[in-house]
Amino acid sequence: MKSINSSQTWIADLDEIIDSMHVLSELAQKKVLITGSTGLICSAIVDILIRWNETHEEKIGILAVGRDTQKIEKRFAPFSSRKYFSVALYDSEKSDNSLSFDCDYIIHGASNASPNKFVSNPVETMLSNFCGMKYLLDYAKDKKVNRVLFISSSEVYGKKNDSEPFKTDEYGYIDLLNPRNSYAVGKRASETLCASYYTEYGVDSVIVRPGHIYGPTASESDNRVSSAWAYMVSHGENIVMKSDGSQIRSYCYCLDCASAILTVLLKGESVKAYNISNPDSVISIRKMAEILSSVGEVDLMTEIPTDVEKKGFNPMSNSSLDSTELYGLGWRGLFDARRGFSHTVAILKEIT
Repeated sequence: MKSINSSQTWIADLDEIIDSMHVLSELAQKKVLITGSTGLICSAIVDILIRWNETHEEKIGILAVGRDTQKIEKRFAPFSSRKYFSVALYDSEKSDNSLSFDCDYIIHGASNASPNKFVSNPVETMLSNFCGMKYLLDYAKDKKVNRVLFISSSEVYGKKNDSEPFKTDEYGYIDLLNPRNSYAVGKRASETLCASYYTEYGVDSVIVRPGHIYGPTASESDNRVSSAWAYMVSHGENIVMKSDGSQIRSYCYCLDCASAILTVLLKGESVKAYNISNPDSVISIRKMAEILSSVGEVDLMTEIPTDVEKKGFNPMSNSSLDSTELYGLGWRGLFDARRGFSHTVAILKEIT
C-alpha cells in the first residue's frame, strides 16, 4: 500500500480543511504532543499539522508518540525526518512511560477502539483508558502544559429510549457487569478524572465525544463496519451486513473530526465535553451500507451474525449526537455522508 499522502484526493481534502480553519494559526510556534498518532483519528490530525507546516513558514511542533516508533516514522515518512517532527514511545497500557518532552498542548487519542478487543481484552481496555489518562494528566501538571484534550467516545451515553440526538448532559443506562462496556465505563471514568485534576490541581482540559468516525486513515485490520466495508468496496467486494441496519449513528469523516478536535483544543471551554457530529451525516447503518455499495458499485448482502459477533455489537440503537456546542465554537463539517464515504473509497483505491 502506498502512503496516503501520495493521494491527490487526500491532499486536496487536507487543503480544504486547512483553508477553513483560521484558528490553526494559533498553534504556530507551539508544540503539540499527540498519543495514538497512527490511529484513525489522530493520524488525520497529524496529517493536517504536517500539511500546515509544509505550506506555511511558521511551524507547529509535532510530537507523535505511540507503542511503535518505527510504525510512526513509516506512516509519516518522509515528513518524520523534518525538524518540526519528533517521535517517542508511549503505551497507554503501561504505567512506566517516560516522556520527557516539553510541550504546549496534549491530544490524547491512544485507546483500544476495536469492539472485538472490548470483548477479548476488557481488563486492558478499561485500564488503558484510565491509567493512560492519569499518566498524561500528571505529565501535564509537572510540565505545566497549557491544555490537555481527551478523546472520549459517544459510548459514554449508554442506551437511549427515544430518537433524539444525545445532548452532552444526557446519560443513559450502561450495564456495569457486562465486560463489553469496559470501553464505555473506562471513558466515563477518564472524563471524571480530567474534571478532578482541574478542580484539585488546576490542570486545564477539554473533552470531545466523537460519534462513528470513518475514513482512509483506518487500518485494513479495523473491524468496525464503516472501516471494514470501505476497504471491501475499494477492493470490489460485496458488503455483507449482519443486522437490519436500523441503528442510527453520527458518522463523521476523519478530517472533519480532526478539525473539530483542533477547534475544541483552541477554543473550547475548560472541562467541558463537546460532541463531534456532522448533522449532514446522521444516518442508519443500512443507509451507510447503501452509500458505500453505491459508490463502490458492489452488491449489499445480509447474513445472520454468529453469537461471538453479536457480543461485539454496540448495544446502542440510537447514538446520534447533538453538536450544538461544537457549532457554537464556529466549527462546520465539510463532508456530508455521501461525499465523505465517496472520498474514502476513492483515496483507498488511489493508494492500494
